[in-house]
This record gives sequence, C-alpha cells and structure tokens, in this order.
Amino acid sequence: MIKKHLLSATLLSLLTAVSISHNVEAAGKKKPINHEEQYTACIKLVERRPDAAFESALSWASQGGGFPAEHCATQALYALKIYDAAATRLEKLADAMKTDNTELRSQLLHQAGRAWYDHGDLERAFAVQSTAITLYPDGTDYYIDRAEILAELGRFDEALIDLEVAHSLDNERDDIITLRATAKRYLGDDLGAKADIDLALEMNPDNLEALLERGILKRLKGDDTGAREDWLRIVNIALGTPAADAAQRNLEKLDVKVE
Repeated sequence: MIKKHLLSATLLSLLTAVSISHNVEAAGKKKPINHEEQYTACIKLVERRPDAAFESALSWASQGGGFPAEHCATQALYALKIYDAAATRLEKLADAMKTDNTELRSQLLHQAGRAWYDHGDLERAFAVQSTAITLYPDGTDYYIDRAEILAELGRFDEALIDLEVAHSLDNERDDIITLRATAKRYLGDDLGAKADIDLALEMNPDNLEALLERGILKRLKGDDTGAREDWLRIVNIALGTPAADAAQRNLEKLDVKVE
C-alpha cells in the first residue's frame, strides 16, 4: 500500500491558499514568499536529499513558510522512513489548519494513515483512515488503503466492503478489481476471484498483481503449469519489482520436491 509517495496533485494549491490566509501579517513585514515555488523546490529536494529537504523546510517555516513548509517537512520525514514522526506531524497539521476545507484535512489524514501503516501501527492507521473517510466519503484511494489495512489485520470481509465502495466510485480501475479478487480468494470465493482477475486482465493485460493472483488461483486448482507461466511472465517483464519478487518466491515453492 504505502509504497507510494505521499504528495497529492491537488494538495499544493489547497495548502498554499490556506497558508496565505494565515500568513498575511508575516508576508507584510518582509519580502513576500512565493509559497508555490518554494514548495515545489522543497519537494524536489525530498526526492534527492530528504535530510537536506527537512532542514530546508524548517528554515522556510521559521521565515513564514506556513503549512506548505510543514507539509514538505512531513514528506522529508516519510522519505527518511521516520514514519511515526511523519504521521504525527501530518495529524497535527490537519488539526492546526482549522479550515472548513474538509477535503484538504482528509487528504492530510489519509497521508498520516499511510505513514502509520508503514510504521507498522495498523490499528492507528485504520483509525486515521476511517476519520479521513468520514471527512470525505468520496476518496476512492481512502477506501483502497483502508481495505489493505483490514486485509493485513485478517478482516477480509470488511476489506471487501471497502473495495466494493471504491469500485462504485471508480469502476475503471483494474487495481481495485485485482484487490477485490484477492479478498474474495481469502474468503473462499475462488470463482468470484477468478471472474475479477479475468476482468482486471482484460482491462490491463500487464497488471502484475493480477497476473500474480491468477497464478495463485491456478496453483490452488492444481494447474502448476499455468501458474508457472504467469509467474515467469512477471519475472521476465518486471524483474526487481515487488510483484516479481513474490512471483519468484512462488516459483521456488513450486519447484520444491516433496519426497
């Protein structure tokens, strides 16, 4: 799940707008800060030198950088894999903004939930994602992330419900259908899982996770040859990816001779 960068496409404009409204006095006392340019530069630095980006964000914040500076600091902490600190600061940022823009606050909490997930605190990740959903019930990715948390907790029936909601919000995403297939398999609905995987691969024949899942379903049916074909295809086209690593592990298990 939270293997993705936390930056949201719409977050900058929302953060900047709120920050400007809270920093008019500071801007009037010194040279105005171009929050957009500074934020963009800070985020780019996160990609290359997250440690330097964190220091830069703190310096910028002391000069009136406001919410965008604080948000860049959270991104740097996340990139440094200091997930608990990133999550805590994101939650505090969402609370401190005191804005009526519930979508913005929900995005920050969604990111905090992702960071708690990577920190390994699944219960807190679930709670924070649930709050994000309460604030903004139309966030497709919120349901996907909460479903993955629920799956990690072994609560596949609840995960399936979240994935159904996500699919109702966006029925063109093959990744949602693939995750739904996995949830169905764990719940014992292999036929439903197979139907979802077929649909996902019809939408995107190169969906690695769907190929991985199809291989698993074939293996469960005793079709070792078919499973091997799917897993070898993943290894051949996407070596080094998490899906290829999982496929390789499955291939190794398949090759173990039981004597």
